[in-house]
Amino acid sequence: MMGKSHLIISTGVTLSVMSLLGHDITIPVIAVAGLSSLLPDIDEPNSLLVRKAIPEFLLRGLQIALIGAAIYFYFAGVAPSPWNIVLSLLVGSVSFLPGRRLRHLVMLLIALGLFAFGDAYDPWNYIAACVLAISALVPHRGLTHTLYGVVGWSALLYFSSLGMVDGDSLWIAGGMSYALHLLADSLTRHGITPLPPLPFKLRLKLMSTGTKKGGAVESLCIMLTLALVVYVFVLSS
Repeated sequence: MMGKSHLIISTGVTLSVMSLLGHDITIPVIAVAGLSSLLPDIDEPNSLLVRKAIPEFLLRGLQIALIGAAIYFYFAGVAPSPWNIVLSLLVGSVSFLPGRRLRHLVMLLIALGLFAFGDAYDPWNYIAACVLAISALVPHRGLTHTLYGVVGWSALLYFSSLGMVDGDSLWIAGGMSYALHLLADSLTRHGITPLPPLPFKLRLKLMSTGTKKGGAVESLCIMLTLALVVYVFVLSS
């Protein structure tokens, strides 16, 4: 499914079910559910979450900065000739990486920055840094699209929200929304491998992204989700 469909369906179903179970739906709970609905695709540089967090202008700025650094290393005498040429070529060549690779590089740089300078946001800085670093290194629909990802994300939220007023609601919202994303991906012809290294693949083949059938299934799921949301938060309130 597309990112917007994941956002609507996973978030809407999660919040509706939690409300029916008696949980208070607060702004932090909504935010965690929304983030978690997109989080499994953080290992895909062109996903909705990554594109919004790392927009094109930021990539262009990084490319300009790398070219400037290459020119500086060449003329500043940082290294003796011919190593200054080698160094400037290495740095400059990074600016010509494809957009996907550049986004991975930005994710790693942000992770390093959070590890080094994010003490004021402990423990969320380490959580975000670990997620970014891992996601930049693993293939798409790899570790983040497994039950290990669901358990790991739920555990991170659980231990990070201990003592908070709505702590239980936060990790439940995050885990449920994350799991619903994986369930939706299991409907596609690509499917997911929920428990690697076990070769079992969960692939129901009910839809294919980008096709008329896939669009119809997505639209139906979105309409059913909106109907559930209206029922829970409007008609039943």
